Amino acid sequence: MIRINLLGQARPKAAKQAVPLEATLQVLLFIGAIAVAAVILTVVYFSQKKQLEYTQGRIRDLQAEKASLQQIKQDVERFESEKSVLQQRINVIETLQRNRSGAQDLLQMVANTVVRVDSLWLTSINRNGDSLDIQGEAGSINAVANFITELKRSGYFDKVEIKSAKEDDIRPSVETYGFSMSVVIAPPAGPEKAQPAGAAQPPQPAAKGRS
Repeated sequence: MIRINLLGQARPKAAKQAVPLEATLQVLLFIGAIAVAAVILTVVYFSQKKQLEYTQGRIRDLQAEKASLQQIKQDVERFESEKSVLQQRINVIETLQRNRSGAQDLLQMVANTVVRVDSLWLTSINRNGDSLDIQGEAGSINAVANFITELKRSGYFDKVEIKSAKEDDIRPSVETYGFSMSVVIAPPAGPEKAQPAGAAQPPQPAAKGRS
């Protein structure tokens, strides 16, 4: 169907509808919120990424330190094992030295006691731990008693116990008494006190014969 404008006037244009201001503000706010959220997420992302890289680096450093400490631990254990072996060897050497010097000192102690007694000599000394089994000959029972007294006075020995003392016939023409006893070595009482100047020196060990 064809329409004809008989009035000859221009046809009015349709008026444009205005967009409400409130809707525009909402759209702008929405876009702004998205932009802010994007910025925040970007900052958080890079911050977390940096933190993750730092943590991974620390893990690598700690793993390297752990490997180093493990090696040090193995070295320490090896050194401790070697130290234990060396200490055992040193203990053995020190024990041997003490026993050697202890035997010399012990003989010196016994000799210093024997020389103070007349008509007495020893035939055997056997050590068993801290005790001595002593056997000898004497010209009289009094000599045996004097020997026991000197042992106690020396300070070197404790608990002197006579086992036997009887006359024997080693030499029929001479009266002799065989004896045996046990004594306990006294524990050391500390460093020996220095002797005053001019003090008499203890007698040195010497072969003691029958008088």
